[in-house]
Amino acid sequence: MFLIFAIAFLTPIVGGLFVMFSAYELYRDALPDTQTLEEYEPTLSTIVYDIHGEVLAELAGEKRTWVTLDSIPPVLIDALLSAEDKHFYSHWGVDLPAIFQAILQNMTSGRIVRGASTITQQLARTLFLTRERTIARKVKEMLTAVKLERAYSKDEILEIFLNQNYMGRGAYGIQAASRLYFGKNVWEINTEEAALLVGVLKAPEYYTPVKYPERAQRRRNTVLDMMVDNHKLNQETADSLKLVPIRSESFEGYSWKAPYFVEFVRQYLEKKYGEKFIYEQGLKVYTTLDYNMQKIAEKYFNENIDKLQHWIEKIHHPDDPDYTEVVFDSTVADTVRRYKQLQGAMLAMDPRTGEIRVMIGGRDFVKSKFNRAVQALRQPGSAFKPFTFTTAIDNGYRPCDKIDDSPIVLKVGGKVWRPENYDKKYLGPISLRTALKKSKNMVAIRLIQRVTPKQVIRYARRMGISTPLKPVPSLAIGSCEVTMLDMVTAFCVFPNNGIKPTPIWVRQIEDREGNIIEENRPRMDEVLPAQTAYVMTNMLQTVVDHGTGWGVRAYGFDRPCGGKTGTTNDY
Repeated sequence: MFLIFAIAFLTPIVGGLFVMFSAYELYRDALPDTQTLEEYEPTLSTIVYDIHGEVLAELAGEKRTWVTLDSIPPVLIDALLSAEDKHFYSHWGVDLPAIFQAILQNMTSGRIVRGASTITQQLARTLFLTRERTIARKVKEMLTAVKLERAYSKDEILEIFLNQNYMGRGAYGIQAASRLYFGKNVWEINTEEAALLVGVLKAPEYYTPVKYPERAQRRRNTVLDMMVDNHKLNQETADSLKLVPIRSESFEGYSWKAPYFVEFVRQYLEKKYGEKFIYEQGLKVYTTLDYNMQKIAEKYFNENIDKLQHWIEKIHHPDDPDYTEVVFDSTVADTVRRYKQLQGAMLAMDPRTGEIRVMIGGRDFVKSKFNRAVQALRQPGSAFKPFTFTTAIDNGYRPCDKIDDSPIVLKVGGKVWRPENYDKKYLGPISLRTALKKSKNMVAIRLIQRVTPKQVIRYARRMGISTPLKPVPSLAIGSCEVTMLDMVTAFCVFPNNGIKPTPIWVRQIEDREGNIIEENRPRMDEVLPAQTAYVMTNMLQTVVDHGTGWGVRAYGFDRPCGGKTGTTNDY
């Protein structure tokens, strides 16, 4: 009886081996060269980090982050092998007993209810073959799997498999999927989450928990049952995990943090290295942004611009064409007038290094990708006055020197110009310190006439202003357009004792092997004598403590601080 059973069991296997050998001889020349896997370099995401190692964004056509097998938790391996290939560590690429069991089960059912492709076969199909449903392709898949098993260890095959497969919604590999669906690294997931990921693997778009949570839950529960059958989980635990609800939203693992800054960095990388390089080579980009500071800045930026928006809507009529615009409203199928949305920007830089810590380019990156912190040309208004005062101080003027604050009439380009103080009040002869503190336009205009506009432009250039500046008297009160990045760079000169930092937004870039391909260190240039910078810093402190910048103190900020307010024409 035993002999009959042995013959019955071995005959299909021996026959299968004969068929495999014959097929190998037939298709040998058409099989892919599996040795090319040694040069295999999958498309990897470029990861952008802040100064603390916080992930800000992943730049990729395929979202993929390679992880080694020892980073993957055993429970995920157990779930995968239970569902996809129970005999992975014992077969040689093809599981013949499983194939015959699948054939018998499918014939009995009258339809395909079970497959028998091993993990190695699935990897062979993904890397080297197509998904066409033909006998020839299936035979090539099996033979290629055998070749892979001869060339690579089981762990190597498993690692490549887990990092290669598409997992839905643009994510490739188990780490990208974990970040997408759970917002955590793969080594942090639990048993229920591991079963869900393995379930998604079978048909990523069909079982995605984001669109089809009920399908995903059924598939996850099936994987949990398979783990029980494979003695990797007890029934009681599996039953309790089946009750865990599926989250139907994707996590923010792939939404950009500090999006205006990330886009600024992305444009820099693309210009320097090219689009293909940054989207496929798995770079690690270590930036200068401090995301903790960024979050605080975004909170107060949004709160205050919303308050200003509410204030404008309160004091201006809905029909005022200066503050409203006509738009089409699809809900009423007609045009309506609505209030224009205020915009703003914010930039923070460490004056000691030039490293950008905070960048906000607008209210909503999704609605407007125009980065007002670096792209917008705006009149700085009175915020430009420190350049005129710096020129004067560096050329012998003292903070106590007095200049007349009274109305003035000038002829500019054949036209009469009658500038005014913003409050339309005039104090007569006042000191430079008082004039800067109270932001008196008349004093600034008279002062630039004495030191000359061309001289002021030279100082502004040295301090970091790169946009075109016209040598006209109105330059003193900020009539020429500048960028916020230039203004912040130039203002860093004052607390930095006359040293101008070169703006830095990327500290270091590494390739996928960890080799450093770019490293940026602070670059400093002395542009003002330390004495001049000290005097100007002191005068700017007066602006905040007792002048037009007093609102900073009113909000409770009591640290040493200097600055200058500024508004544009028709504010």
